[in-house]
Amino acid sequence: MKAPKFLRTFVFVALLSGAVTTMVSCSEDDDNGGITEFGTVTGTVTDEYDGAPIDGVTVTATITDETGRATPIGTSVTTGSDGKYTLPNVPVRIVSVSFAKTGWETRSVALTAAKFTNSAATVNIGLRNASLKITGTVLDGKNHGAPLAGVEVSVGSTGSDVTGADGRYTIENLATDDYVITFTKAAYPVIIRDIPASAFVGGVATLNITMGGEELLRGKTADDLLMADKWYYNEYRGGRNADNYPHFDWSTNYMGSNEYIGDFEEQNEGSTLRPRNDAADQANPANLDVFDTYTYGSKLITEDNKIMTVRVRTHQGTPEDPAVWGVQVIDLNAPTPVAVKIGGNRTHGSGDYADYYFDLSDYVNKEVIIAVGIYRARTGDYWKQLVLRSFRFASQNSVGYNWLPGESVLPDWQLPLEAVRSTMVHTKKSFTGISPVSGDRNNYIAAYQSWRTVSHIGKEWTFMPLFKDPEPFAGEGFVMKTRSDAPVNLQVPEAYFYAKFAIAAGQNNLTLKTRNSTSSCCPDGRYTYFKLTAITESGAVTHLQPVSNTADEAYAAGEGCWRFKHTRGGVSDPNTYASFVYDLSQFNGSNVVLCLGVFQGVINTSENKVFIYSIDLQ
Repeated sequence: MKAPKFLRTFVFVALLSGAVTTMVSCSEDDDNGGITEFGTVTGTVTDEYDGAPIDGVTVTATITDETGRATPIGTSVTTGSDGKYTLPNVPVRIVSVSFAKTGWETRSVALTAAKFTNSAATVNIGLRNASLKITGTVLDGKNHGAPLAGVEVSVGSTGSDVTGADGRYTIENLATDDYVITFTKAAYPVIIRDIPASAFVGGVATLNITMGGEELLRGKTADDLLMADKWYYNEYRGGRNADNYPHFDWSTNYMGSNEYIGDFEEQNEGSTLRPRNDAADQANPANLDVFDTYTYGSKLITEDNKIMTVRVRTHQGTPEDPAVWGVQVIDLNAPTPVAVKIGGNRTHGSGDYADYYFDLSDYVNKEVIIAVGIYRARTGDYWKQLVLRSFRFASQNSVGYNWLPGESVLPDWQLPLEAVRSTMVHTKKSFTGISPVSGDRNNYIAAYQSWRTVSHIGKEWTFMPLFKDPEPFAGEGFVMKTRSDAPVNLQVPEAYFYAKFAIAAGQNNLTLKTRNSTSSCCPDGRYTYFKLTAITESGAVTHLQPVSNTADEAYAAGEGCWRFKHTRGGVSDPNTYASFVYDLSQFNGSNVVLCLGVFQGVINTSENKVFIYSIDLQ
């Protein structure tokens, strides 16, 4: 019999003289106005990896009220040596059953009334071993860096903590994974940080932050700058013009994928910084200490790359009224981080390019924030454009359109040993060659900026166009290609990508998913020649051979190259690309630069192409 909805009764379970008396009630939050029943939940908890039972797991049922507060129901139970548990007195309605044990990832399962049969439900679950933890200290940027209590620190449903009087927090029982951690406190901006799996050292990832800090660059506090793009490489090029093609050409210049603050535009001559000059901005005061528009990144400085060369020109600048610009460096590990001008303010008032040099010797062996920007030199209508053609890092001055100076590792590869040593170790493992946005020579900046969101290889690796430009927006992936009239050469690539990785267990197998193309002369495709080369920081070179592949045709071709033919694969059918798998375990414990290049393996009258769909290290 249904009780009216306005009535409230309560459920009691009494055990008297071996008899069980159950009083039932109608709950106001029961959508059907029916009687709430109690049932039993049973099941087994196992290791998600190998299926072995896990004992000592605490199993708890909770119910959430209309305010969102979760309240435990009844008494928690623990699993036995066989991983089994029995949880009695669980309401037959929507509840959450959680499973927790130190050293294992906590999991929760939503249980609905529909999953009960004859007042019984079964929940079997697998848990991941979770012995990792994230810890750190939160400091108060509004109170001279004092510890900040009461900050809610969370990695979503996986775990959370609240900082104490010492500002410390610890989130335990985490599995090996990438995490997003959030810091929240009233009257302070929310801070969100990424913690990749590679950040756990000895099972612990440490993240110390300051909330509510002052701006170090316009619009950026120290907390913001912790999330800066890493400038892994020693050369960044901007612009569309094909000066010294293909080294400087729109299809190879990816400075436009950097982060910019203020008024930025990609022009023929380079990536262009301009003081904000809309009607409202013209009232902004002059400021020759704080950049009005800038690009920035985090860079490890060594003896091999301590000289920064910036190649610039201007629009609307004259010798009498030049653009005022410069380079600022911030050491976030300093007791009180500040923006330091390197070499003072610079001026340029010519449409001709010039190279400017900045000595970063004071920061050797430190990873610092580097910003290149333009200042507002006066209030009112102020319109200047600083055009960045390139900025490069080396042990000596870089000149003009030349390649980076230094001692070559391989003849004619234009890769100095200094660059091999000072290229930063990458923090990511998976990369795509598919651009979310397409473009062409006259309209590509939106595409370059979209690379920032997908770990695109054009953004995350550096491209070396020795003889031939690429096709960065092809639908099947980033295209490296050969010239149509070049002689056979299996030693020097037409073009190649490179990046540096710390090789270790869990990151010592590389899988390249790729294809080549058809043509009017060869509808079934022609052979493309490519090579994966590993270079250690000592300069030792190894041309790697795949341990397996799924190409329609693939053969070793000499000089470490492989030739292959495989014309299947696209965004709509990613599983049909050819996969080439490489074992990198011989480099375990070492930092290695990996180079992926395309080679001229045969003389013909059209281009040969290799489409990069994805690269994954695992």
